[in-house]
Amino acid sequence: MDENDPKRHDVETYRLGEGLYGLSLYELEARIDAYGAEITRLKAELEKKAQEKQAADQLFKKN
Repeated sequence: MDENDPKRHDVETYRLGEGLYGLSLYELEARIDAYGAEITRLKAELEKKAQEKQAADQLFKKN
C-alpha cells in the first residue's frame, strides 16, 4: 500500500478504542475499509517475516 493512499492516511488518524458515537454510517464503513486494508498489509508483512525467519533458521541450523 502506498503511503499516499487515503486508506493508509485514515488509519494513521484513527485511534484504536476511541469513541464512535458521533460517526456516521459512511464514516464507520470507511474506518472498517481502512482497518481491513491495514490488516491485509500487516498479514502480508507477517508472512514475509515468517518466511525470512524460516530461511535464516535453515541457513544457520546446527547439525
